[in-house]
Amino acid sequence: MKKGKKRFFLGFIPLLSLLFLVSSGLYLYSLDNLVAKKFEGQRWKLPSKIYSAPFILSPGVDIEKTGLASRLKRLSYHPVDSPVRNPGEFFSNDHEMQIYLHEFAYPDHVESGYPVSLSFSEGKKIDQIMDLTLAIDVDYAVIEPEVIGGFYEAEWEERRLVRIEEIPQSLIDAVMVMEDRRFYDHAGINFKSILRAAWINLKAGKIVQGGSTLTQQLVKNFYLESDRTWRRKANEALMALLLERRYSKEEILQVYLNEIYFGQNGVMGVYGVGQGAMFHFRKRPSALTLGEAALLAGIIRSPNVYSPQKNIRRAVRRRNLVLENLFSEGKIDLQAYMEARAEKILGRKLKQHLNAAPYFVDEIRKRMADIYPPRVLISGGLQIFTTLDVELQRIADEALQTGLSTLEDRKPRLKRDDPKQQLQGALVAIDPGSGAVRAMVGGRNYGVSQFNRVTQARRQPGSLFKPFVYLTAFEQAATGGAPYTPISLVDDAPITLQVGGKEWSPENYDKQYSGPVTLQAALERSLNTATVRLSQEVGIGKIMETAQAIGITSALTAIPSLALGSLEVSPLEIGVAYGTLANQGIRNGPKFLLGVIDPAELPLEPEREGEDDPARGVSAPAAYLVTHLLQGVVESGTGRGVRRLGFEKPAAGKTGTTSDGRDAWFAGYTPDLVTVVWVGFDQDQRGALSGSSAALPIWTEFMKKGDTVDPSSDFLVPSGIIFRSVNEKAQVCQEHGEEVPFIEGTEPTESCKKGLFKWLEGLFF
Repeated sequence: MKKGKKRFFLGFIPLLSLLFLVSSGLYLYSLDNLVAKKFEGQRWKLPSKIYSAPFILSPGVDIEKTGLASRLKRLSYHPVDSPVRNPGEFFSNDHEMQIYLHEFAYPDHVESGYPVSLSFSEGKKIDQIMDLTLAIDVDYAVIEPEVIGGFYEAEWEERRLVRIEEIPQSLIDAVMVMEDRRFYDHAGINFKSILRAAWINLKAGKIVQGGSTLTQQLVKNFYLESDRTWRRKANEALMALLLERRYSKEEILQVYLNEIYFGQNGVMGVYGVGQGAMFHFRKRPSALTLGEAALLAGIIRSPNVYSPQKNIRRAVRRRNLVLENLFSEGKIDLQAYMEARAEKILGRKLKQHLNAAPYFVDEIRKRMADIYPPRVLISGGLQIFTTLDVELQRIADEALQTGLSTLEDRKPRLKRDDPKQQLQGALVAIDPGSGAVRAMVGGRNYGVSQFNRVTQARRQPGSLFKPFVYLTAFEQAATGGAPYTPISLVDDAPITLQVGGKEWSPENYDKQYSGPVTLQAALERSLNTATVRLSQEVGIGKIMETAQAIGITSALTAIPSLALGSLEVSPLEIGVAYGTLANQGIRNGPKFLLGVIDPAELPLEPEREGEDDPARGVSAPAAYLVTHLLQGVVESGTGRGVRRLGFEKPAAGKTGTTSDGRDAWFAGYTPDLVTVVWVGFDQDQRGALSGSSAALPIWTEFMKKGDTVDPSSDFLVPSGIIFRSVNEKAQVCQEHGEEVPFIEGTEPTESCKKGLFKWLEGLFF
């Protein structure tokens, strides 16, 4: 080569070296920025979990009827043969049940785990509750809520973040002896381990073994893809060095311990020692025994192989290996080693029963989306507490499915081969005292149709609307207007009204008419013409005001047929309105949310989710008179099938059937629970359905199993109501009368006693 050319090429070497150094520096700078951005920013996408309501144990609760054993099983409690010693255990015999409650964080407080004793004096009804730690009687105990769903992206990474100071030294030591014994000595990479692994990989011609430090493992899981290439291994080493240069060992260790993968729990991936400890032992890391800490550390290398959920014997051998390493490294003494080896490992199966209430979860998703942006919901780690009772939800779903199938078997003409054309139904159960939605089944099969018929369907309520007509009349009496009472008379006879220039002539269901009847008889027998006449007396406008005051939010039109339920409403609206009747005239809007906490278990104060504050809808005396009339419907009217099918508690209710048989309803309540059932076809087909034959059996089956409160409770009589014994002539008659409630000031005054006896009674009494 000529000297000129040689000098020319030699001149490029410094330039090439400079370019290499600059590009290497830029590359390291970009890696360093990536390390800092991820490490100091939002490190994980934490799913938001949706919880059911907690279950309250109190004297009078029947643990069999309320499904306590099923609840405990779903929450991973396990039975033991002797009195409880550890969280998550329960023990029972014929006279007592002991439960060691889990610790749990609620929106307003953290409930520490403690053992309680439930004693029984009659069957399985709780007679007394004792806090076994304090040895004192308590009024109640709380079983923690269940996870029923969540918000997440591609996959659910279940992670419970913990600080390094919350992690016991025994667990840290166990992790170190298995994953990186020289963690505190190296600068991010262990050259001896790397050289040893490199030699093995060269002989194999591919990467078969790693010499990764704990820091490198964190980099691989936290920053890089899982491909096994030389380029990734080089980046892993560089980023480990950069990470150690920027951050302390404690900071790196804390992130690593929150990142470790511990296997799957159904659709949820379990990550971090916080969730790993909760998943395997139902404990926070700080409460782990030495043996449990060793087992948790042993799982890290291969969760699907060493998990006690998969193979108890293999898990025990792995735990013992960890303990041997701890002993040989001088981290534990011989006594601790022997005691930890003797610890029993429970290999129970843990399963999260998610989406047991898919329609309810969808409603929560919709309401939360109005409060929080999507990114917060899917990655902010919120814990969302709801009003749902999981056991009631199970009973509701079963009652609806069984009821619809039975109806089709009894009436084959209702069957449809196409699942999208099938007979449908909906059920919603509400606590009238708070408005809490306790169960919601929006359809027959969520997989086929996600349309929630409880909240989204608008159907004619038919006769379910009639009680609002009678309520309007009684409200007038309570506010000094016309003195309507349950024994006031209304004419049950054909009637013709002019509507939009046309005649409208409603008929009774059986086309029979009874002449003058009491308001009580008219509602019990669901007489159309009597109800229409009453509506004309009190005014359609006033009826609309009453309906809206107690919870009907759909648009109403002032037409005469409104009295017979011709305008469309949702089952949820009906539930709120009937709940107002059950709650002595106080309206509670439907309540779905109880509270929200963030990943640090701090309560959040979201904007209200569309719920109304409790408000006086109608007077208590007026609401009570309608309840009294609806009790008559159940005892001897169109709802008497409730009694025939075996529901014995005090109850009030009303059937609803549209004139063409498209919609069948039953809405009813006890003092503690309001339930509405609708049955029909989505396509608005005629089905010749009736409320008493289609919806009432489903309601009754649900309430028989679902309303478990002491059966002796009855509807409270508010002040302003008095009872009089009244005969058929509307006279006060103690000997031959029937007890009837009246708004004070509207009661009859004429006595059935005549002549000298009546004169003497007035003279002396």
